[in-house]
Amino acid sequence: METTTVKLYSLDYSNAKTYLAALLFVFGNIALPQAFHLVPQGGITWLPIYFFTLIGACKYGWKVGLLTAIASPLVNSWLFGMPAVTGLSAILLKSVLLAVAAGLAAYRFRRISLPILFAVVMAYQVVGTLGEWAMKGSFYSPVQDFRIGLPGMALQIIGGYLFIKYLIRR
Repeated sequence: METTTVKLYSLDYSNAKTYLAALLFVFGNIALPQAFHLVPQGGITWLPIYFFTLIGACKYGWKVGLLTAIASPLVNSWLFGMPAVTGLSAILLKSVLLAVAAGLAAYRFRRISLPILFAVVMAYQVVGTLGEWAMKGSFYSPVQDFRIGLPGMALQIIGGYLFIKYLIRR
């Protein structure tokens, strides 16, 4: 069995690579949602706005993840109106939670695995759902990701693992 080595980094805000990496992941978080929005209900089913935030935070640390988490929804909303301004706070909350959870998990475990990514995705989704429920006062809308977005969560876990392990392992 072949072993692949995955290097994980923790880039600092004083490092230009931090901003370059974040910029690349923001571009990914702009392109991927546009592709998924070509399919009816593609955004709420596949949750593409989170994909490169997860990868950036795991691979390059929570600071790259946080820059990506904040910039991606804001730029997407400004350029394309998606996410809608009314849903932006919930998306930002979940994006920031994802960046912090993924960055801390990668730092703590010094590796990436399917169970670690599963725990990260469940953590940001559960805490984010509770936060969105507190913001909106209704439970129906916040649990949408669990009602409709399970394929997107699976994409984040499996696709994120494969992307980190085989496409950007160095």
